Amino acid sequence: MLFCSYFDESEVMKMPAKVLASTENMPYADWLELRRQGIGGSDASVVCGINRYKSPVELWLDKTGQLPPQEAGEAAYWGTQLEPFVRAEFSKRTGIFVAESHELLQSEEHPFMLANLDGVCEVPDVGTCIFEAKTASAYKAGEWENTIPDEYMCQVQHYMAVTGYAGAYIAVLIGGNTFKWRFVERDEELISMLIELESAFWNHVQEGTPPPLDGSDASKNFLSNRFPISKPTSQITLPDNAADLLAQYDEACEELESVTERKQKAENLLKEMMGDNEVGTAGGRIVTWKSVSQERLDGKTLKAEHPVLCKKYTTPHRTAVSPSRRQVKEVHHGQYETERPHQRQGTGVAAVH
Repeated sequence: MLFCSYFDESEVMKMPAKVLASTENMPYADWLELRRQGIGGSDASVVCGINRYKSPVELWLDKTGQLPPQEAGEAAYWGTQLEPFVRAEFSKRTGIFVAESHELLQSEEHPFMLANLDGVCEVPDVGTCIFEAKTASAYKAGEWENTIPDEYMCQVQHYMAVTGYAGAYIAVLIGGNTFKWRFVERDEELISMLIELESAFWNHVQEGTPPPLDGSDASKNFLSNRFPISKPTSQITLPDNAADLLAQYDEACEELESVTERKQKAENLLKEMMGDNEVGTAGGRIVTWKSVSQERLDGKTLKAEHPVLCKKYTTPHRTAVSPSRRQVKEVHHGQYETERPHQRQGTGVAAVH
């Protein structure tokens, strides 16, 4: 039996959380600054290390104010614009009324945990539950088959940790023409894990020490900014575990060589098939190989004819790590430099729209 109820939002906010701020009509920049006061639901998967788009180090740089504010991307923009539609469609199909939420909540027990809910609803035999609206590309439809993506599971369980609620509905519009929804029950084991990991991460934020570094660009950039210039002729004896890291590095280099060679072979064979054509199709895919005109700065001539000017605009930087047993090879995917003024780009492979 469907349940439909209309209620005042203030009547359902009985939770182990306090209202940190009202987000209604709040400028986006102010909202971003408020989020730096703790860990939000969309941050939970990043802290757990399972987010595909952001690393823990990048999140730490953001929370410590070392990254400039990021503008919302196109996908995030349309997700926000379509949120009222997803909410209304969910109510239309289920008969469950969703009250909008315009407040940033903060856990009383764990103040570093924040929640910005899309809405709340009443569910028979469960009580007040969270509502979360999502949009997804058609290419990600498989991720919603009989389940929800892991990052969203972390998000709604984080919200349940903050609010104390026992369940959450998550509704999604996929590819603009497929609508699904799932009910997620409270998972105490997962919530305990989230609290432990988020607490440890927040300690890093408060102490100003980064979380363990990983292979992300954020970690690479952090190290480049922290140690921009090497001390001439300096030397250090590395700790014992450096030997294991060197072995991992050598193994990865060998794998990269093999994979890069296989990729290049496939690309070359595709180019041979294409000849002087710009676009080819195969198995529902589009392959492109186009001519482009590129202008390059002649650094050697500039240095020879205008050495003072060249020095003024030259910034020193540290090179890549280069263990003595093998030389690091810089691999530039899809770039082919020749002496010709006009050259063709590397083969690009995409799905047919």
